[in-house]
Amino acid sequence: MLRRLDKIRFRGHKRDDFLDLAESPNASDTEGGDEIPLKMPRTSPRDGEELRDPAGPGTLIMAAGVQDFNRTEFDRLNEIKGHLEIALLEKHFLQEELRKLREETNAEMLRQELDRERQRRMELEQKIQEVLKPRAEEQTAQQPPKGQAQANNGADRRSQGLCARVQKWFSERFGEYVEDFRFQPEESAVETEEPLSARRLTENMRRLKRGAKPVTSFVKNLSALSDWYSVYTSAIAFTVYMNAVWHGWAIPMFLFLAILRLSLNYLIARGWRIQWSIVPEVSEAVEPPKEDLTVSEKFQLVLDVAQKAQNLFGKMADILEKIKNLFMWVQPEITQKLYVALWAAFLASCFLPYRLVGLAVGLYAGIKFFLIDFIFKRCPRLRAKYDTPYIIWKSLPTDPQLKERSSAGVSRRLQTASSRSYVSSAPAGLSKDEDTGRFHGTKKGNFHEIFNLTENERPLAVCENGWRCCLINRDRKMPTDYIRNGVLYVTENYLCFESSKSGSSKRNKVIKLVDITDIQKYKVLSVLPGTGMGIAVSTPSTQKPLVFGAMAHRDEAFETILSQYTKITAAAASGSDS
Repeated sequence: MLRRLDKIRFRGHKRDDFLDLAESPNASDTEGGDEIPLKMPRTSPRDGEELRDPAGPGTLIMAAGVQDFNRTEFDRLNEIKGHLEIALLEKHFLQEELRKLREETNAEMLRQELDRERQRRMELEQKIQEVLKPRAEEQTAQQPPKGQAQANNGADRRSQGLCARVQKWFSERFGEYVEDFRFQPEESAVETEEPLSARRLTENMRRLKRGAKPVTSFVKNLSALSDWYSVYTSAIAFTVYMNAVWHGWAIPMFLFLAILRLSLNYLIARGWRIQWSIVPEVSEAVEPPKEDLTVSEKFQLVLDVAQKAQNLFGKMADILEKIKNLFMWVQPEITQKLYVALWAAFLASCFLPYRLVGLAVGLYAGIKFFLIDFIFKRCPRLRAKYDTPYIIWKSLPTDPQLKERSSAGVSRRLQTASSRSYVSSAPAGLSKDEDTGRFHGTKKGNFHEIFNLTENERPLAVCENGWRCCLINRDRKMPTDYIRNGVLYVTENYLCFESSKSGSSKRNKVIKLVDITDIQKYKVLSVLPGTGMGIAVSTPSTQKPLVFGAMAHRDEAFETILSQYTKITAAAASGSDS
């Protein structure tokens, strides 16, 4: 099973022999680096003349320049490619585990259910036999004489015929209604999920955009009325609205507008061309769907649609989280204003007549919508000082902002407490720079406490915040231990990996730079375009090399690790010679 998983996870040539990774085109991407020599096939002079570049050495220089120029354009794409590598790997591993579990458990469950049904059938047959035996004995013992039996049979037939007619009439009249009130067990329908498809994802996003177009156009028209985009239209709307509110016709006016909108929609459905909008509509060019797409085009299409979906879901989540935090007293000074306003509205509705309350609310809404908002939008500084709903909405935090505030507060308290305790126990000759340099911390605490290292071991300046990546350990059997997301650090003597899902330091990885036998650039998935985003490290304690994949700044991390590894090995070699 593990061999089959390895074939799925790491496609290409065999990668167990780690020293031959440079020869595999799918396993590593060292063709762009100078640090590892490649084995080139021998060619004859005739083949060399045929493969000679006809354009001369100038094309190679120009290609190198273009490659350096394009390298900066793919920095943002590298991070997304890394996440996609993790998702594809986890999908393969979890599918294999799910298939294995289904094969193991499905047959056993069917056998158990079959045995239960057999036992139930046998029990039911025994109960039926036990019930039928005493009834048969009673019928044989209580048989009346023939004349009495005939008279009883005639009376029974008359009563049964009358009951049958009554029951038939009742079932014809009320049987359908009685059937409607019959209780039935609820059926749980299992919805089948469609597989991920770039074409299907793009089509769904276009459908969402088309479905939300009436709502967005309505909001645009309201905003244009409030902004006085068309002076005559806004003036007429303001006059009609205020007049309807003053005479108590606000609700009939809105109902009449709804009826008018439905009537216009009916005419449009019948073929009439009726278009009315304050804001002129801008027609967007619709690209025809392409039938045959390359792998890179599909990947770019999925990225574009995923970016739009991410931004849309982020905005919706921000709105919902702000509303939730407003009612949950996350910031008491903001919710207190809403609390006082609700009490004032409640008391006004109890003591004032509804006509007066409706008139006041309608007049305030019209003045706020047509006049006050227009002034505030034209004067941002005035809005930031006096527009209370706008100030409340902007000051409401979302859940990520609350987490950042709480984590920042906890880190500040930990830093102050640790600095006080260290200052009290530090020697008098210790400088301030040395004191602050010892307290380098990660997201979960101090660096030397997380990895059980000495206090002088801290990350280098290049990787002070670490490189986000995932650790792929092929010695593990479970998918949860196979891939771990986290951050990679490099110190003077160690290579440290901090797992993001572990509550303790058991899943963190600490590797001595001296113990590393080989280090190479690595490409985890040969399906994705590019040169890969992984680094493979081989140590004597692991049977297979450890791979740090999905790393956005892979080249920078590789150069840092290689330079520090070279420095440590050179120092160890010089010490042994002396």
